[in-house]
Amino acid sequence: MKIQASILSIALVPCLAIAQPVFLGTNADGIYLAEFDPEEGTLSKPELAAEITAPGFLAIHPEKPILYAVSRGNTLTAFSIGDKNSLTALGEVNTGGKNPTHLSIDATGGTAGIANYSNGSITTISLDADGKPKEVISYLEIKGSGPHPKRQNEPHAHGAYFDSNNQFMFVPDLGIDKTLIYRFDASTSEIKDHGFIASAPGAGPRHMTFSPDGKHAYINNELDNTLLAAVYDPEKGALTAIGTYPTLPADYKGESTTAEVEVHPNGRFVYVSNRGHDSIAVFSRDTTSGELTPLQHAPCGTNIPRHFKIDPSGKWLLCGGQNSNNIAILPLDPETGLLGEPKSIVETVAPICILFP
Repeated sequence: MKIQASILSIALVPCLAIAQPVFLGTNADGIYLAEFDPEEGTLSKPELAAEITAPGFLAIHPEKPILYAVSRGNTLTAFSIGDKNSLTALGEVNTGGKNPTHLSIDATGGTAGIANYSNGSITTISLDADGKPKEVISYLEIKGSGPHPKRQNEPHAHGAYFDSNNQFMFVPDLGIDKTLIYRFDASTSEIKDHGFIASAPGAGPRHMTFSPDGKHAYINNELDNTLLAAVYDPEKGALTAIGTYPTLPADYKGESTTAEVEVHPNGRFVYVSNRGHDSIAVFSRDTTSGELTPLQHAPCGTNIPRHFKIDPSGKWLLCGGQNSNNIAILPLDPETGLLGEPKSIVETVAPICILFP
């Protein structure tokens, strides 16, 4: 009986959630580190983890404890992640472009793909066996323009994404209303022109994401506040448009632009942030067709939500307010996709990228 009671008591002990590290890219003095409690939905006060000028976007190596950042200094910098998630610089390489604004690491961990916003160019940089940046392999300058009188007088590459098969790289360009597609060679880190999918004139494609099943892609258009849904053919590296959906309420007349897009880990919902309306637009996703149905415009609790991230449990959405210098934690119901009011708001400095390593 004593043994059975002991076993029963152990079984009744609740599982304690382990705090998860969260790295923050900022429009400020460096990369910040905080801890997120997925049980309580709380975030510790972010602390400076590494000094680097305006590390706007971050990415993680697929196998090694290495963090990458592109910065206003036009560099790609690698940091090793050590004890207590401390960061130590490993090396850096100039991207060759101006104002690198987004990056991704390919599935092999051998290539960084980078979008350079200010001069509309794309860079691939090879990474050595230890994950350190080596050299620029491909540097391509985009050509073209769009009808917006202030934002589209020249190309503005805004994202760089590898597909799940690691065969193609995708680059939404805000300035030319196209998401460019490049064939990618992981053995050499080289990219070559392959094709594109067009958004409406003046739409301004910014970021994109693939559904977990790899069947569909979703591209948020910054300037006209819409979301483009597309079917993805991984063999051909082709995107075929399904439809375009507004991200703002029909009666909203103020200024606003979209910023980030993410599909829920369960694949059933898609989220887009609206800067100006300061909300998260929520859509349900038909997992067969990829079509979307609007569900909600949830106030995000921050000003200018440039980036957000759904935590690994799928039960919380962390939203960074670039202008309000804070992060709001919103409860998320994985069954309905709906967001609740912010559970808590934590002050930090100009967050523009949220990363769970």
